Amino acid sequence: MKVLHRLVCPAAFLLTLGAAAPTQTTGPPAPDPKPAVSAQATGSPVVRLQSGRVRGVDKGAVRTFSGIRYAEPPVGRLRWALPKAVRPWSGVADATKPGAACPQAKMPGVPLTDEDCLYVNVTMPRNSGGKPLPVMVWIHGGGFTSGAGSQYDAQRLATQGNVMVVTVNYRLGVLGYFGHEELTGSGTYGLADQIAALRWTRRNAAALGGDPGNVTVFGQSAGGMSTCGLLTTPASAGLFDKAIVSSGSCLIDWPKGGLFPSSHAHTPYTSLATTKKDGAALARTLKCDKGSARETLDCMRKRPVADFLPHMTTFSDHITYGTPLLPKNPATALRKGSFHRVPVISGGTRDEMRAFIGGAAMGGQKFTAERYPELMRTTFGDKADEVQARYPLSAYDSPAMAWAAVNTDRSWACPTLEADRLFARHTDVYAYEFGDRNAPNVNGIDVPGLPPGAAHASDLPSLFDLNGVNILPTPAQQRLGAQIVDYWTAFARTGDPNGKGSPRWSRFTGQGPVLGLVPDAVRPIGYAADHQCSFWNKLS
Repeated sequence: MKVLHRLVCPAAFLLTLGAAAPTQTTGPPAPDPKPAVSAQATGSPVVRLQSGRVRGVDKGAVRTFSGIRYAEPPVGRLRWALPKAVRPWSGVADATKPGAACPQAKMPGVPLTDEDCLYVNVTMPRNSGGKPLPVMVWIHGGGFTSGAGSQYDAQRLATQGNVMVVTVNYRLGVLGYFGHEELTGSGTYGLADQIAALRWTRRNAAALGGDPGNVTVFGQSAGGMSTCGLLTTPASAGLFDKAIVSSGSCLIDWPKGGLFPSSHAHTPYTSLATTKKDGAALARTLKCDKGSARETLDCMRKRPVADFLPHMTTFSDHITYGTPLLPKNPATALRKGSFHRVPVISGGTRDEMRAFIGGAAMGGQKFTAERYPELMRTTFGDKADEVQARYPLSAYDSPAMAWAAVNTDRSWACPTLEADRLFARHTDVYAYEFGDRNAPNVNGIDVPGLPPGAAHASDLPSLFDLNGVNILPTPAQQRLGAQIVDYWTAFARTGDPNGKGSPRWSRFTGQGPVLGLVPDAVRPIGYAADHQCSFWNKLS
């Protein structure tokens, strides 16, 4: 199925629906003392990090250090090994441009990929006022099969919010989530990379001008789902102080047929048994299943990366639980209150599923009035009539819009609200929904009768200049983007998003409020009613 995408990757969802010693895993290390930053005549700052010196770039009001290695290259015997701390280097390493992205299919804005890809990029104001900056660590989305930290230009976020932003590459697809009986970290290498990047941040933030005791992890889509994993794994204890989960609730799940009749049920989290089964199937496909388990793994480690690229989406949404790194399914952990007690911002977009329904339609799936009852029966069985009565075609401009509303509410919005309630039992939570239905069409969806609306990932241009370009088209949308940056960075600074004159955002108490983020109309909304969550709670 061919699906157009620009930045995010609905295609990964669509396609999937059909030994080195580990690094330390508990407690933050003590940060290095902060040394002076030297600057060359060219304006290139040099900083001494824990592992060696790096040279960055001063440009206007912004200072960047790009392509800093945070772990040893995961190649050879380190393919499918937990990340090893980077070895010290001599001289001054070039940090003026991003390192390679992790292997993936061709993606706009990701010109270079390589298995040697464990890099971070750091962006901060050039003049921060002398105080250590709050640090925000970004985990990118892309269905766990695509994307790179370098796609997210954080200059606006850093300068307006006076924060340090660290964007992270982590292993993707087969290389990040493969499982095998001979491996220690089956299905968790991408998550382990993120933990290693957080540990690197604690150790090096002070040298760069950041506050190692004030770190916020935030992510969207696969990055949000990863953030849920980070909130619930014991291995990340003490490595961050706040979390922002965008379009990636711990409770998200898609029912069988929830996109089109042949689509599979799935969640972002997979059992160890399933991951190992999928790994064994891939080994057979690549003719590496001859001989012992050890010989199979050796064969797989010798395969060129190109052999894995056609199979990357098999390991989308494969963060694996029942493992040393992630003992519990994050959904189960959240329901039991087993997560790090840090303040949380949680939310998503008003029309999440329009991105995926649009992608399916562009790939040849039909969403017609005649097919609507079939979609209902396939997905909801003997409750199909109840759902169809609640979402009649007469209430929507097209069958595609109706089906997108059903699945946004059932699979994204109401699970996010339930997750907010579970978080709120134990910590401060601020709930939101991005509702700009004229937001930039970052997914490239072009389907008659299905305007993109506030689709999955449509909120990203408010925070970042995607691939270096500010694509917010109107003054009102630019004002909303500035408000969102203010909320996010105030939260990173203090754990409370309020300040700088934006409308007050009250803490979520279990029933509300949820803050609606719409140009020139930021206010609390009737989220549960808008998404018919009482109906879905009773139906389940």
